[in-house]
Amino acid sequence: MGRTVMSLGHLTKGASWEELIQACLQSFDADGCVCGSSHLLNITLTMHRTLISSNDLLDKLITQYPSAICRQSCITWFLFLTTRHWIQEFWLMFRLHHSLSDSLDQFRELITEQGQEHLCSLLETKWINNRDWSWKASQKIQDNNSKKRKVSLLFDHLEPIELAEHLTYLEFKSFCRISFVDYQNYICNGCMKDIPAMERSIALCNGISQWVQLMVLSRPTAQLRAEVFSKFIHVAQSLHVMHNYNTLMAVVGGLCHSSISRLKDTTSHVPSEVTKVLNEMTDLLSSCRNYDNYRQAYNRCTGFKIPILGVHLKDLITVNEAMSDYVEDNKVNVQKLQAFYSHINELIQLQQVPSRLDANKDLVHLLTLSLDLYYTEDDIYELSYAREPKNCKAPSVFKNYDHDENGFISQEDFEKIAASFPFSFCVMDKEKEGLVSRDEITAYFMRASVICSKLGLGFVHNFQETTYMKPTFCDNCSGFLWGVIKQGYRCKDCGMNCHKLCKDQVAFECKKNTKVANTIDSPTPTSTPITMGTSEGGFSHCLAHLWYFINTEHLNKTSHLYDYHAISNTMK
Repeated sequence: MGRTVMSLGHLTKGASWEELIQACLQSFDADGCVCGSSHLLNITLTMHRTLISSNDLLDKLITQYPSAICRQSCITWFLFLTTRHWIQEFWLMFRLHHSLSDSLDQFRELITEQGQEHLCSLLETKWINNRDWSWKASQKIQDNNSKKRKVSLLFDHLEPIELAEHLTYLEFKSFCRISFVDYQNYICNGCMKDIPAMERSIALCNGISQWVQLMVLSRPTAQLRAEVFSKFIHVAQSLHVMHNYNTLMAVVGGLCHSSISRLKDTTSHVPSEVTKVLNEMTDLLSSCRNYDNYRQAYNRCTGFKIPILGVHLKDLITVNEAMSDYVEDNKVNVQKLQAFYSHINELIQLQQVPSRLDANKDLVHLLTLSLDLYYTEDDIYELSYAREPKNCKAPSVFKNYDHDENGFISQEDFEKIAASFPFSFCVMDKEKEGLVSRDEITAYFMRASVICSKLGLGFVHNFQETTYMKPTFCDNCSGFLWGVIKQGYRCKDCGMNCHKLCKDQVAFECKKNTKVANTIDSPTPTSTPITMGTSEGGFSHCLAHLWYFINTEHLNKTSHLYDYHAISNTMK
């Protein structure tokens, strides 16, 4: 179902509000029927809200009435028809904005004064309150601090196709609650705040992604986790067949989350054919060339489909930023209004396509409970590290000097290492005469890092919480930055992107002050002492080794997530 761009005729180059209103009045014939296309009529009656309020537009229509009465013009009749069309086709505006109904009441009083009370029935709005609409289901989301519920109540008892069907049922129900007015509000506000239906849709998407992670992590062995991982890949395949791209993004995002991708032991048990499917799904949802792969697949689909909401909301923001509101002679940019209308109308039309989903209400209820999670990202990472502790087998700088592997190096070797750094601030307290222990040298470098930080040296990044307009991966752990808003942190100075929990673990220098042209590779252990001058590039390399030492000698000792935060707090 592609967008059809209708011709705007002479209004392509812009139009005044008076010209737009006249075009709307001319959309009807003498019998009260729309003659030809209602495209421009609908554009004006909906997308005006990006420029003026609905009250202002209604006032512009009402001001046409007195002069039309004086001239006994047929415009009077067309004014009623235009207003009636607005009420009937876009009744939700009048339900949500009571001031519009108040203005209509005043209009009806004016009509009565002119002896045309028989026409007031055309402008009746009382029926709107009886219109069936799931407003209560889209109440604003409130934070819930209740106890955590079980991760899943039915995962093991449903086949992948059944899971996909019920997830699609929930997703489509949530998608259908987003109204034309909600999309308008998103354009006007530039965010989802105070748009409950969109907030619920995003919450569902994030809930599915988190549920996927927790279901994998709930299994005690790598083999069992790999089996759950594989089952979700089959769920993703079914979602793809159903053209449910939004839930597909949530499931794939969950499987690609750094809390899962870091599980190397689990990954080793995942069959190669499953990994191949995951790679295909990742390519399909890739942001390359503005989601070109997804857009092609989406446009090839006919009938039922659920789009990736975030991608299409991004398109609306792009239109808003790329096109001006007004053109020459302060005329309304009608092409921009048309672009808005085409994008939104396409999404609204998808809600009218029958889903033909035969969902079991009891299973839907159980699945809803399973997705209604109260886990923080910290909780998920803690569970991830409990399942597979951080690799303790990483090569160590210390081992390059501890040849007899007794946990000590000589004072001479330590002085060679310390001489590589342009600071010396303390004398080591040795547990054994002439020897330096692993803990002592680690403490030394930790204290050195504090000094570097206070001097403005090292890896200090200026991270800001960021909303990414396209899928982005963490530069620290290579995991997916999942979510629609505030997915991660970006360094304002060097552009590095990372997770909230990764920003305190970054072992890469902020390049804001680096003058060397070549980027230094990630540090690796060497078998000889590190020597360098005091040049800026050399010092940067020196700091890289310092951080590598800290990460391999201290952080790798622990498998608990919060030890990272303890280290970070020590270094502040």
